[in-house]
Amino acid sequence: MTDRIFIRDLALRCIIGIYPEEREKIQDVILNVEMDVDSHAAAAASDNIEDAVDYKTITKQLIAFVEDSSYNLIETLAERCAEICLAPAKVRRVIVTIDKPGALRFARSVAVQITRSK
Repeated sequence: MTDRIFIRDLALRCIIGIYPEEREKIQDVILNVEMDVDSHAAAAASDNIEDAVDYKTITKQLIAFVEDSSYNLIETLAERCAEICLAPAKVRRVIVTIDKPGALRFARSVAVQITRSK
């Protein structure tokens, strides 16, 4: 049985991009995460945080990491975020989507989505 934890629309700012003007000032990115876990056997049964995936801790790690990052590509940023999400033993698989609003003139945003598993 697979359960999912979602972190939706985490609005962050970082240096991201390949062009000189993108390297000079921080830009907005929107992070969405889906983590596959099995909470039925442990967390749901015990109602104890020690048996659950602590999504607050993961979110704090993501915020600190992204806001201190400086990558050329959102693909690289997504990969590093996936590594953070997969660190807890109870997370089996993660889907990370990063939107970069305003990257293209006539588009609301550009996004990259990756899926990683243990």
